[in-house]
Amino acid sequence: MKTGFGWVNVQGTTYEHDVVIHTDGSVTKRKKKASKALKGEYGHTPLSELELGFVTGEDPEVVYIGTGQYGDLPVTPEAQSFLSRYSPVMKPTPSLLDRIEKENRRFIAILHVTC
Repeated sequence: MKTGFGWVNVQGTTYEHDVVIHTDGSVTKRKKKASKALKGEYGHTPLSELELGFVTGEDPEVVYIGTGQYGDLPVTPEAQSFLSRYSPVMKPTPSLLDRIEKENRRFIAILHVTC
């Protein structure tokens, strides 16, 4: 995996938007629309619990949150509380990629590609 400002390459495909890597290895676009209403409060669309409903059904052992190239993605307190049961790891996106590639547990990764 590789990343730069505005993109991430996962499994040989380059995405120019935030992505979710699911426990089965599939990659989808992050559905941040649910969190959009909180943009005014955070100055940026945060990762909120409103977009994390899918996590419970996938039952990961760990959830990686790539907070962007510079680590500026806000994560709401409610999202942090929700994620606490899944051993969350929150770091700037470039810092997580090697760790994700070596992960042997069931995981979900939510990767922000800008800021």
